[in-house]
Amino acid sequence: MTHAPAAAEPDPWLWLEEVESERALAWVRARNAESRARIEAWPPFEATRARTRQILDAADRIPAVQRRGGHLYNFWQDAANPRGLWRRTTLAEFRRPQPAWELLLDVDALGQAEGENGTWGGAVCLGPEYRRCLLRLSRGGADAVVVREFDLETRRFVDGGFTLPEAKTEVEWLDDDTVYVGTDFGPGSLTDSGYPRVIRRWRRGQPLGEAPVVFEARPDDVLAGVLVDRTPGYERTVFTRAPGFFASELWLQRGDGLERLAKPEDAELAFWYGQVLLSLRSDWMQGGRIWPQGALLAADAQAYLEGRAEWTALFTPSPSRSLAGYAATRHALLLEVLDDVAGRLVEQRFDGGGWHAREAAAPFPGTLHVQALHDPLVPADPLAAQYLFGYTDFLTPDTLALGTAGSDERAPLKARQAWFDTAGLRVEQRFAHSRDGTRVPYFVVRPADARAGGDAPTLLYGYGGFETSEQPFYSGVWGNAWLARGGVLAVANIRGGGEYGPAWHQAAQGRRRQRAFDDFIAVAEDLAAQRIARPQRLGIMGGSNGGLLVGAVMLQRPELFGAVVCQVPLLDMRRYHRLLAGASWISEYGNPDDPGDWAAIAAYSPYHHVPPRGTRLPPVLFTTSTRDDRVHPGHARKMAARLREQGHDALLVENIEGGHGGAADNAQRADMSALEFGFLWQQLAATP
Repeated sequence: MTHAPAAAEPDPWLWLEEVESERALAWVRARNAESRARIEAWPPFEATRARTRQILDAADRIPAVQRRGGHLYNFWQDAANPRGLWRRTTLAEFRRPQPAWELLLDVDALGQAEGENGTWGGAVCLGPEYRRCLLRLSRGGADAVVVREFDLETRRFVDGGFTLPEAKTEVEWLDDDTVYVGTDFGPGSLTDSGYPRVIRRWRRGQPLGEAPVVFEARPDDVLAGVLVDRTPGYERTVFTRAPGFFASELWLQRGDGLERLAKPEDAELAFWYGQVLLSLRSDWMQGGRIWPQGALLAADAQAYLEGRAEWTALFTPSPSRSLAGYAATRHALLLEVLDDVAGRLVEQRFDGGGWHAREAAAPFPGTLHVQALHDPLVPADPLAAQYLFGYTDFLTPDTLALGTAGSDERAPLKARQAWFDTAGLRVEQRFAHSRDGTRVPYFVVRPADARAGGDAPTLLYGYGGFETSEQPFYSGVWGNAWLARGGVLAVANIRGGGEYGPAWHQAAQGRRRQRAFDDFIAVAEDLAAQRIARPQRLGIMGGSNGGLLVGAVMLQRPELFGAVVCQVPLLDMRRYHRLLAGASWISEYGNPDDPGDWAAIAAYSPYHHVPPRGTRLPPVLFTTSTRDDRVHPGHARKMAARLREQGHDALLVENIEGGHGGAADNAQRADMSALEFGFLWQQLAATP
């Protein structure tokens, strides 16, 4: 189903883009009340919300840690600490079933003392002593943060220390008394995307306005950034200018000057001791040969800087294999490889003279994650070869083990309990064929004895953008709210994602965006053709770019779906680049001000394809956050308003806090999840 876009017409709902105006918030409060009254009438709502909160707060969660010097650092939220605790422990303690944690900062207590609704945004710490950190604290979960210097020994903010007001800020330590900072210095200091454009070198005690500018990006760039590598013997400072979301120029500081580093604009470059690593997003002609997109290359760093690099391929993609990422120990790189969307582990070891590869033993098929524990600032680092190895799949709770590069032996560290009964459930990987014949994988989780006919309510989830892969995951929340109640789960691996590397992403990038929608539609059609899910029983869900996905396909093929959950979405694609961080995504979607790009965008922009009254659409629930300063809440607000204006069944739930994640703490997350699953059950289980 298509309708002529109404981009040239005045937008009667433009006032809903006024994020915190009283009339807009009054409208939001009315929609929230209406939506809650309907969904909370679902009898299991309260029990589902309570169970979800229990799972989110559970003590058996595996703490995500970051190694700095002699400690592992973690941020933790639970029922007693909804805004969270920043804490640390040693590896020896972490190996215990109940580690002893050293409290560094209680975010709840800080908020109460200062009258702020602060949330944690991370810490930038100065090694190798790791005494001073620059804490990033967000109001209500927004991307914008307040920066404050913190002393880990005294557990106090530093009087007269480095402090910055709320903004989308980036900071990096140079030494004890100097930081690089990119923030809102005033007019002209931010890019059109709202990120730092100017980098200053700021000395302790110096007025910020007097700190010298050391690097600038252009106003229409995404951002400017800086990375300081303080590895002994390999000290480097590299400045970044990002012309687009997938493009960058790097400049190496040489004395008082800057030297541009040679690389393809869309490639990612990193230094690793005496080596330079290059990840390719496009084919690259170099040295008389073509290196394929998706490859990972290495060369001697000094030879590279002198313009005489001889490249070695550490990974070359195949039709079924792509590189998901890598982690660096002292002498080895641990490559996370996707093999038809399931993880494998490949180790590349450098012995000073060359590289040696081996495929390491790892559970399969599922999702693995490798995190090196090596800290290059620690002399003779005792953890130089060690790494954390995580594994999960749709039916296997997360586990964490301690591995050592060069060995397949791993010592178990942590394991989550099973939060739902998986007996009788099976996981299948299937393949649909898109409109152009492309083979599109998707996963299905359902009872092994499920009858053909598609009577079970089914949820199809997708994303399909920014080269982000949808890999198998274990979710106690989804397991309880959906699978344990008899629902079927499908996860689509459509183009636009990274499941098969950069080519899979680029196939649905820019003017080719419709291919992602075609792929998702093909999966929905295949679910019906295989009698797994009848359209009346099929719900779809997606967030952010995935919200654009489900918003587009519900209008293009409404007869395929029985319900839609559209989370923190982009929907008005005529104005997306003018709202908050939207300009940074032009390389993903195209520029609506370019006639050629707009012709492609206008063909699918959901806000411009709302059908007239009387056309059947599936019921839809939009969720967003007032404090989302990445994807503007106006997208969801205006789309809900336009649908309602034409008599369609559209609900909106807007959380006041939460940022782009839609929730600031576990209570809010549990509430939003219960609303989303409650809506789906109301619509899909009641369908004849």
